[in-house]
Amino acid sequence: MKAMVLNGPNTRFEPINMPDPVAAPGEAVARVLACGAGLTIQHIKAGRIAADFPRIIGHEVTAEIVETGAGVRGLAVGDPVTAYYYLNCGHCRQCLSSLEPLCENPGGNVGRNCDGGYAQYIKLPAHIFIKLPASLDYLAHPAEIGVITDALATPYKVLKRARIRAGEIVAVFGAGGGVGIHQVMLAKWAKARVIAVDTARSKLEACTTAGADAVIDASDCDPATALRDLTHGRGVDVVIDYVSATATLEAGIKSLGPRGRLVTLGGVGKTFQASSHEIMVGEQELLGSRYVTRSEILETLDLVARREVWPLVSDIRSLADAEALHERLERGDIVGRAALLVA
Repeated sequence: MKAMVLNGPNTRFEPINMPDPVAAPGEAVARVLACGAGLTIQHIKAGRIAADFPRIIGHEVTAEIVETGAGVRGLAVGDPVTAYYYLNCGHCRQCLSSLEPLCENPGGNVGRNCDGGYAQYIKLPAHIFIKLPASLDYLAHPAEIGVITDALATPYKVLKRARIRAGEIVAVFGAGGGVGIHQVMLAKWAKARVIAVDTARSKLEACTTAGADAVIDASDCDPATALRDLTHGRGVDVVIDYVSATATLEAGIKSLGPRGRLVTLGGVGKTFQASSHEIMVGEQELLGSRYVTRSEILETLDLVARREVWPLVSDIRSLADAEALHERLERGDIVGRAALLVA
């Protein structure tokens, strides 16, 4: 099979031909049609996230099963699938409680600790594959379908984690990013009033198109003050921070109104200071959100199948153009998501 391989951190992709993978007991092999490209895998390529090298990166796949190993149930040759990012065990207390991100026996991540989707075929433990709903036209839109497991499913989970209700005011920090702009889209779908906050002025127009009711250019103002001004001093109901730098987290907590909730996920994951007294007086909450469950991916796939939401994929290229695409990712030039067509 053809594949794009990284032989180490901060290196260029090497196009190679290698043997097709063969399914062992409990595994399955799928033919990859498309694979999404986001900042997580760019961080792996750039060496900012550790990985086992050499490695085929990529986890946001649209694929078709071509082989199943002994003992595999629930998958058959020809089934259209995507993949779960975490290599969860599937049988611990957390996995059996449908809390797969908290798996007690984690095996790492697809495309980081095992080979991923930047190749014609991908082999995974069979339970890591997720069948696509029959109503989803994956052949017509393989790039868009592939990114759902992260770009849309992650913000869908946040809606539930933060208990966002219709009419609430939601501020999204890092709203111009590949997941942040989909959070704007999902919060608007949930009938919230959405305020997009970003330092990339060029991406704020895209946030408005995605559904933001207001935008804040945080490169030339204090976002906490701007959010207080937009809410007439009351503060927002929910802050969702996809940057999670010290400055954004502290601005976010200062922006909360009574019973406000701050959700942190992704980004740089820095420490920050907050007043426990103000949190207590305002009955506010600080929440973490880590990836998604399998059931949340299935629910998000159904939303897309019904066309209630649709992924924003602005740059679609061939597998051979992986290096050029990742150069754009590193510069922050991508609006929404990018993807590679493999088949």
